[in-house]
Amino acid sequence: MKSANFAIISLVLFLSACRADKSLTAISSNETPKAIGPYSQAIKTGNLIYTSGQIGLSPLTNAMAGDEIGLQTHQALDNLKAILTAAGSDMAHVIKVTVYLKDLNDYAKVNEIYKDYFPELKPARAAVQVARLPKDALVEIECVAAIRGKK
Repeated sequence: MKSANFAIISLVLFLSACRADKSLTAISSNETPKAIGPYSQAIKTGNLIYTSGQIGLSPLTNAMAGDEIGLQTHQALDNLKAILTAAGSDMAHVIKVTVYLKDLNDYAKVNEIYKDYFPELKPARAAVQVARLPKDALVEIECVAAIRGKK
């Protein structure tokens, strides 16, 4: 009976904690291109940050960083890094990444660049080929991260 009561109390406390933190905060960085649609660069809720997909747009020119997969991958990851910094996190606290590629043949080149942005713990990841990306980008990358110190 004690274990049943403990389970019920634990469940009630868990559900209360889930309901208590319904706050959502929009995150944006001045070091990245402005959103190109009606969305936030990221949303922070509790100890987690959910970023929107980042393409290889340069924040200085608002144009693609180049027409080559390597340049666009670097810029997309740099944009993610800036958004995470604005949200109180960093690349070391990324939990999950999704990489969208115009051409899956670019997978190896993206991996060569990607590994340098995650030198320690490698986050979980999915990579998929898509028919088309915003602004005809070659790559788009999004992630879920924890707030620094909250892994």
